[in-house]
Amino acid sequence: MNFGTRLYTRLNGEFVGEDVHGNRYYQSRESRTASLYRRKRWVDYKGKVEASKVPPEWHAWLHHTAEAPLPVSDRPWGQPHLPNLTGTAHARVPQGDERAGGQRPAATGDYQAWRP
Repeated sequence: MNFGTRLYTRLNGEFVGEDVHGNRYYQSRESRTASLYRRKRWVDYKGKVEASKVPPEWHAWLHHTAEAPLPVSDRPWGQPHLPNLTGTAHARVPQGDERAGGQRPAATGDYQAWRP
């Protein structure tokens, strides 16, 4: 967090919670008197500022879709949230890519080219 955001958070922010990645979530202490205004919400990222590091349960809260962070699902098919790994050493590399050795599997011969 830069100095200005840190100062604003200290003066106006109310801590709401922290996610599994260490990101901290805040909202403004007071809502304005008019019913059209909502409390401002923001996130203090742990490490590099990257919006894809926000898990879905906190994303809904940040965008005023939910009044509180959604509960983490314990469904057996659920997977833990991962930020966008493109451009990192952990990015998915398809088979046949030069970064994965550059070897593609041999063609099976079931393809026929289209001829007009």
